[in-house]
Amino acid sequence: MQMITIYKVLFVVIAAPYLFVQVRKPGKWVGRPFAWLMNFSHSNLTNWGLQNTRIDPDFTILDIGCGGGRTIQKLASVALNGKVYGVDYAAGSVAAARAKNAESIRAGRVEVLRGSVSKLPFPDSMFDLVTAIETQYYWPDLANDVREILRVLKPGGTVIIIAETYKNGTGNILLGSFMKLLGSPTSV
Repeated sequence: MQMITIYKVLFVVIAAPYLFVQVRKPGKWVGRPFAWLMNFSHSNLTNWGLQNTRIDPDFTILDIGCGGGRTIQKLASVALNGKVYGVDYAAGSVAAARAKNAESIRAGRVEVLRGSVSKLPFPDSMFDLVTAIETQYYWPDLANDVREILRVLKPGGTVIIIAETYKNGTGNILLGSFMKLLGSPTSV
């Protein structure tokens, strides 16, 4: 009985912190289920946000923090004559997003890159629309990262940042505590 308790403590001390890191920055194999979970858990909120956003069929779109790639898939289904790019700093998220959008990637309508919101790998004024769904919590320098987004946005383009909670909002106590556990550089 005492050996089981030791294993539980070892799990909490060793595995739990590792899993928290995987939620924040999914690795290729262990983190993929977290990327898939993000696809599922953010889907309704994403639908709401995109229904309230103008998306033309020929738009060039960037999804920052693309996670498991479901938002890219939704955007590509609307921007049929355009191109959708996804960027994420986690290898596991990039792999999951590429797998989710493999057909559109082969067709040349989607591209998923590994990169950071702090230094986007795109030229100035490239995008008609930039989306970020539940990712701003992880941005290392919120003010400068927003400036970087504006750099790649075309004049007159749209930025949509979608988040379920905000500072001092109803869910802030629970989410704020969880984000601190994840080591989020920004507070909600």
